[in-house]
Amino acid sequence: MTQLSAISTDKNPSPDQGPLDRAITEARDALLAQQAPQGYWVYELEADCTIPAEYILMMHHMDEVDEILQTKLANYVRARQQNDGSWPLYTGSQGDISCSVKAYYALKLAGDSPDAPHMVKARDFILSKGGAAKANVFTRIMLAMFQQIPWRGVPFVPAEIILFPRWFPFHLDKVSYWSRTVMVPLSILCSLKVKARNPKNIQVRELFVVPPEEETGYFSHLRTPIGKIVHFLERIGMHLEPYIPTQIRQRALEKALAWSLERRNGEDGLGGIFHAMVNLYEAMDALGIPAEDPRRQTARKAIQKLLVHRDHESYCQPCLSPVWDTGLATMTLQEVERGQPHPPTRKAIHKALDWLVEKQLSDEPGDWQVNHPHLEGGGWAFQFNNAYYPDVDDTAVVACAMLQSDRPEHRESGFRAARWIAGMQSKNGGYGAFDADNDHYYLNHVPFADHGTLLDPPEADVSARCAMLLNEVAREVPFYQGVLTRCLDFLWREQENDGSWFGRWGTNYIYGTWSVLMGIEHCGIDRNDPRIQKAVAWLESIQNPDGGWGESNDSYNDRHDPAIRGRFHTSMACHTAWALLALMAAGRSDSKAVRRGIDYLLKTQQADGQWKDAFFNAPGFPRVFYLKYYGYDKFFPLWALARYRNELMGMC
Repeated sequence: MTQLSAISTDKNPSPDQGPLDRAITEARDALLAQQAPQGYWVYELEADCTIPAEYILMMHHMDEVDEILQTKLANYVRARQQNDGSWPLYTGSQGDISCSVKAYYALKLAGDSPDAPHMVKARDFILSKGGAAKANVFTRIMLAMFQQIPWRGVPFVPAEIILFPRWFPFHLDKVSYWSRTVMVPLSILCSLKVKARNPKNIQVRELFVVPPEEETGYFSHLRTPIGKIVHFLERIGMHLEPYIPTQIRQRALEKALAWSLERRNGEDGLGGIFHAMVNLYEAMDALGIPAEDPRRQTARKAIQKLLVHRDHESYCQPCLSPVWDTGLATMTLQEVERGQPHPPTRKAIHKALDWLVEKQLSDEPGDWQVNHPHLEGGGWAFQFNNAYYPDVDDTAVVACAMLQSDRPEHRESGFRAARWIAGMQSKNGGYGAFDADNDHYYLNHVPFADHGTLLDPPEADVSARCAMLLNEVAREVPFYQGVLTRCLDFLWREQENDGSWFGRWGTNYIYGTWSVLMGIEHCGIDRNDPRIQKAVAWLESIQNPDGGWGESNDSYNDRHDPAIRGRFHTSMACHTAWALLALMAAGRSDSKAVRRGIDYLLKTQQADGQWKDAFFNAPGFPRVFYLKYYGYDKFFPLWALARYRNELMGMC
């Protein structure tokens, strides 16, 4: 469960402060009060109802039902059903059939009558979309384990994938870290064709248009030649599965379990992500590891740590984000401190950086080392602990914060991180979030990858923050200039025709454009460069009448439609802050657009000194899985206001 401990500050807004200074002081003090005693910040990270529904499904799969928790999870799911009976992937979006199938099944397991009005509406929605057979791969695998569909309705995911050689078209090293950690324990479940215990024997056959045994359209979504060919080959593999020698199957299962346990990450869980943790927990049970085994107990605790409890409801987070939150909060406070020295703020910054130094990785084993066996470690994970999977984006942010410190231990930490970042560059000059050159795009067409996010290719937003770091260290170490130049070339190639950049890890083109303009600000590029001015013109063209900016996750639905970029029916504090920071980085601090944006933030600040956005602000996986970072409306608006004040004071 996420908890934030408060620390006190010694300064309150002065009555003689102007509105801007007063807003900064109030927001700063609120942010300082949310720092944990150890030095970090961590905010809630909310996804859609899929995860709390899956938590209920997991409890019934294992026959480990906590009735009180189930009631609170069901309350959360029930409260987020839309008027048409569906559940969306993010607030206000169209209903999603896969999320709705899991939510319906979870509520039925929790005791909701299928004849209740909300269940009838949910069932009608699911049937109107073709029924549960049209749900995504992960939903169908769950249905297969609950014996609601035959195993022929899911992709063939044998444990033997862990034995494939690296030259094979599919290999674990060719997919992203999140795909690896989810797939390996899942392959155990699929190979054993595990049956959920389902103690109440709850069925959902009413969600199928055609009886599941007769359904022939489980893979009707496959459109590409690659997808159809792979599907044909895996059907052959499925028919031949009974003939796999027992010794090979046993070796594959043992290796898959050993691989997963090696990365189980203590109470922070496999990969630090919910789906991987649940798959491993269920796989351990399937392989006969008893409930009292310390490894299994630890795996369960890792899942429980993701829960957030409120008065009458609970939900489960997909992961925890302390390093990311701490890095961004620290950079925000550094901007604040630059314009207004404040001892408690400086103390909080040093405390955060000290905590981050302790979290920096060095020579711990990691999957990234497969392709970089001689590269010195130096990254940070996204979570409290996840040594196998340091995050390039987090590392760039934290290292930039370290290099703003005057303490030698902080600066050395930043330079060590920069050496790792330089070594993680992809061949095209860009950066992925966890791996280099993870761009085997043909794999996104295989039947298992109906979500289209099997890979971790270089992206503009991550690369931009790496450019920001590389530019900083290149001032002292010329070697980095060549790495930086290749990164900048990648960023220019990624710019859209309208001047914006795609945001892979934040919503969306506003986030991507902020990332790039801020990342390249001090890289020696003339602010009058036509490419920068094109980005500025795009940002100014999408400003809302109220002075703010907002963008819906709908903009991920079609990357080829510029009309939906940077658009939303309402402004949001985080989007407004990103746009303002981007415009100021491009030299537009004295523009009317910036003044109107600052005024929007001043007008929408809450009584507690912070802001409150109601909508999701990031994708986990575009078009499949979205997130709401609860910290974004806490530190980004403050960062923008502080930067504006520093611009007025001539300190930037």
